[in-house]
Amino acid sequence: MALIQFTRNYNDLSTDRGFQFEFKCDRCGNGYETRFEPTNIAAIGDIAEAAGNLLGGLFGSAVNMAEGARSSAWQKAHDDAFVKAVNEAQPHFHKCKRCGHWVDEDCWNTQRQMCKDCSPDLQEEYSNIQTQAAMNDARQKAAEVSYTTADQFKQTIAAHCPNCGAALDGSPKFCPSCGQALAAKKFCTSCGKELAPGAKFCAECGTAQS
Repeated sequence: MALIQFTRNYNDLSTDRGFQFEFKCDRCGNGYETRFEPTNIAAIGDIAEAAGNLLGGLFGSAVNMAEGARSSAWQKAHDDAFVKAVNEAQPHFHKCKRCGHWVDEDCWNTQRQMCKDCSPDLQEEYSNIQTQAAMNDARQKAAEVSYTTADQFKQTIAAHCPNCGAALDGSPKFCPSCGQALAAKKFCTSCGKELAPGAKFCAECGTAQS
């Protein structure tokens, strides 16, 4: 028997009514499905089985013989159909001489005559490296940007009244729900450290406070 190509990357979709195979790229998994090739071999067994059901056990041995003949004939036809399917699918794939994988056109480096796992497309790799570098640069710049200002630390921004628990909008001096005075804490405009009442300079960094 001749050497059979595609020994691991295919699915057998055949039934007792016909033969069909699906071949896949070893790298990306994309596939090629061969044309369905019908067969009438199953009809031999179907006819014998129908006769046996109608006429009883007299034809039991005949049915068994027909089943055996069908199985043998089907297997022979299946093997022939597989070889034919390989010949149909092979033009859609390339075999890498380095790793032995079968790959489709997208995964084939035409210039190097190898799959892209063994010989990556440099243009694609350069483009990917550029994209990754740009993303890393963007992340670094975003991490260096300050998203707060010193003014945001001048006083406490309370979300709820400490007395009644009512929600507060902004920084009111009194709670709009219970009228409780809301003491405003002050913070250093430079380092954000909380200031003591009446402090003119920050005890942490020494910055003068307005």
